Amino acid sequence: MANRQYELVYILPPDSTEQQVAELHTQIEGVVSRMNGGIDKTENWGRKRLAYEIAHNKEGVYVLDVINGSGELMKELDRRLRVLDQVIRHMIVRVDEEKKVVDRTRSKRQTDSERRRVRRGLPPVRQPGEGRQPIDLDDTDDEHFDGVEV
Repeated sequence: MANRQYELVYILPPDSTEQQVAELHTQIEGVVSRMNGGIDKTENWGRKRLAYEIAHNKEGVYVLDVINGSGELMKELDRRLRVLDQVIRHMIVRVDEEKKVVDRTRSKRQTDSERRRVRRGLPPVRQPGEGRQPIDLDDTDDEHFDGVEV
């Protein structure tokens, strides 16, 4: 089965200690490694205000994990996070398709730009130093400024 990239964001109660956050992360790492996945990146965003109150909490500790794995791995993580009392909310989003669209759009813009440059008789790729001339913002030595004598 193909490995895909997902983002997992989970929220813990605001009074969670660093140790509790680390323990949960260790559990997630264990599930990911058992199911032949990998965690690319983990970011602890810290305490943030919730959009709305959840289980009498107005704030929560947010953590982001970028995970490479199968859909089965994500189903298992989803199942486990649902039953953990210390997780207020979690969300898993597949992001590899979005990255493909961004890459496709970027390469299309690049080829369109190269085609336009060639049509104008320029080299396909902009050369260093080529481009717009800098604008002189220091008008102290200019005698006229926008048609008005200084």
